[in-house]
Amino acid sequence: MIDFHIIIPARFASSRLPGKMLREIAGKPLIQRVYERALLCGAKSVIIATDDERIQKVAENFGAEVCMTSVHHMCGTDRIAETVSQLGLDEEEIVVNIQGDEPLLPVPAVKKVVEGLIHHPDAKASTLCTPIFDNHSILDPNIVKVVVNKEGYAHYFSRAPIPWDREAKVLAKEQNYFRHVGLYAYRVDLLKKYQQWEPSPVEQIELLEQLRILWHGEKIHVSTIEEMISPGVDTELDLEKVKEFFKENFVET
Repeated sequence: MIDFHIIIPARFASSRLPGKMLREIAGKPLIQRVYERALLCGAKSVIIATDDERIQKVAENFGAEVCMTSVHHMCGTDRIAETVSQLGLDEEEIVVNIQGDEPLLPVPAVKKVVEGLIHHPDAKASTLCTPIFDNHSILDPNIVKVVVNKEGYAHYFSRAPIPWDREAKVLAKEQNYFRHVGLYAYRVDLLKKYQQWEPSPVEQIELLEQLRILWHGEKIHVSTIEEMISPGVDTELDLEKVKEFFKENFVET
């Protein structure tokens, strides 16, 4: 397994669940639960990138390395790009972006996304997807869909149902629909370029930061995983579900 770094972008001002990074789950703040999960992935380093001194203080108290970044970033990738510049990482090093609200992220998924980048040297980024089997998910704009080519590279990501049945019959049983899993591995040289690019028109329409990469002609490899990955903590209901999971499974990490 090649060396890689994990960076966890964490901001305080979440629109749907303000301050969620510091909300408690089984006696520890959410950001600590995510950080401790990341430590299990075998990374060379695990760094929390934030713009908020409250998160910085809490993270340093539980022993995390913290990188303070600008308050003006529009997305997590921009925050990670600033972090790799501050750290002075070499251009061919690999960085994995683990969202700060993913306390149940499976460790094998991190290995899978890193391998996707290693085995496809012409890709500058890699990510994951999982099959969708129900029409509700296909039509849900909060579930991002992805279409890939025969070599496993992304054509497009969208909140719309893609591909669209020309007769407007969405048939999930055909397994032509894939949910994007928001876990990424990047080569550092891409992150340095990303930091210089303006947001693309399609990115601004879809509100999907990965479209900036495709807009500028770079390749994203997409590996398929069969297991369903639990969604992140975006709402109060999500938080309660995660709390219940930790309670029922006696997770102590």
